[in-house]
Amino acid sequence: MVTIPPSKAYDTEHDSEPLDFVPLTRLQAQALARSNPVVSPWWVVLAQLLLGVAWVALAWLVFGALVAKSVACGVLAVVLPAALFARGLTSQFARANAGVAVMSFFVWELVKIVVTIGLLFAAHRLVRDLNWPAMLVGLILTLKVYWLALAFKRKAKPVQNINA
Repeated sequence: MVTIPPSKAYDTEHDSEPLDFVPLTRLQAQALARSNPVVSPWWVVLAQLLLGVAWVALAWLVFGALVAKSVACGVLAVVLPAALFARGLTSQFARANAGVAVMSFFVWELVKIVVTIGLLFAAHRLVRDLNWPAMLVGLILTLKVYWLALAFKRKAKPVQNINA
């Protein structure tokens, strides 16, 4: 069997690592981490719950109890799976190492999707005279809270140059 030598075609000046790369020291890494705060998934779940309750109350005032019940089903179909997802991501098991964290993310995302679909089917079977458009409006409005969490996340602090 013949071994094929590596090709030099991909070895360009753009593909090679820069020669002036210096890894961060511990202090630099800590300063960088402090300057980029992480948004907790529990804040997103709390925001979803609070805005969901507000939308249900608004639906109750404007359209009545039947529409409010349907909006509440849509809100719950997002909030409950998001809480499970947040619990899974913040567990000790998910922080064991990078590989387990990635796998945990995908497993809990799958759980979230399955629970969401299950709650939508349960709402269809259990809620008498379910208003599907109202439920979907509650679901979509609650899903959009993710974008609000990104828009209103804490601003990054400027990084101080420790080497200067």
